[in-house]
Amino acid sequence: MRKKIASILLVAAVAATMALGCGGSTGGAASSSKAASSSKAAGSSAAAGSSAAASGKQIKVGIINNDPSESGYRTANDKDLKATFTEANGYKATFAYGKNNDEQITAAKKMITDGVDYLLLSAADTAGWDGVLKDAQAAGTKVLLFDRTIDADEKLYEASVVSDMAKEGETAVNWLKDQKLGSYNVIHIQGQMGTAAQKGRSGALDAQVKADSANWKIVAQQTGNWNAEEAQKIVDSVIAKGTKFNVIYAENDDMAKGAVAALDAKNISHGVDKDVVVIGFDCNKWALQELLDKKWNYDGQCNPFQSSYLVEVINKLEKGEKLDKKTIVMDEKGFDAKTITKEDVEKYGI
Repeated sequence: MRKKIASILLVAAVAATMALGCGGSTGGAASSSKAASSSKAAGSSAAAGSSAAASGKQIKVGIINNDPSESGYRTANDKDLKATFTEANGYKATFAYGKNNDEQITAAKKMITDGVDYLLLSAADTAGWDGVLKDAQAAGTKVLLFDRTIDADEKLYEASVVSDMAKEGETAVNWLKDQKLGSYNVIHIQGQMGTAAQKGRSGALDAQVKADSANWKIVAQQTGNWNAEEAQKIVDSVIAKGTKFNVIYAENDDMAKGAVAALDAKNISHGVDKDVVVIGFDCNKWALQELLDKKWNYDGQCNPFQSSYLVEVINKLEKGEKLDKKTIVMDEKGFDAKTITKEDVEKYGI
């Protein structure tokens, strides 16, 4: 009853706001078994929701995510969430997608008004979410972040299940340093600007270039918006200008794939002991196969299987238990083409 009253009041508040004029990580590591067993995540979805189903209560969940067609990572992430948050597992789930904050905020406000118990959010951009989170608190809706962090007071949400994007970038850059290329002329293809993944992966490379400007140079730095075609155009442009480069640092696998397509079109060799070092992120199975075939050099893992972590948090909150930590960081690794195995491709590929 309190939630229903709060929801009615929220509708009135939102209407009043529209009348006036409308105006978006660190922490302890989670158990490695959850991240390492990513290939088994789909099979464990039913078990993940068993506690909710056993209670006999149907939990209303609103899930705000990015476009599933954005990348192989996002497709796997969406599939994992849909396999877990089902009626059979005790949930009534509503899904909404947006490529920008405005789309996502509109969907989030509707879910809050509809009275969801939990709002699960993977934000398109890190800024601008304070208003929505305050609305959720007023309505009695608990907010859980997943996949991406946001710039907001931690008091406004219950927990955050994320990858350490900065660590992903640092691990990749440290691996690149260990290759001892002498000089590093890097084409840096960034993800969607403002996202946690872009900030973390870009920040590590930018810091290294600043620290060793004599040997490291970014010859091109441009967003490919997680898209293979846009990344291919960026590399095509660099090649056309005759700019020398020996590293492709692409912030996801799809953009690395587009970059390689541009190299292949000009017969520029790439991969192990070739002219251009290729780095990607996300560990799609096809991308790890590229490493196994020695056509790429490195791929940084980004774990998309987050539903079991979210369910664990929801189960604790439903029991009135206190969470051990606010930020739950999933365990992840990087893969080197010289050491990756077929077993790695099968076990960690998404």
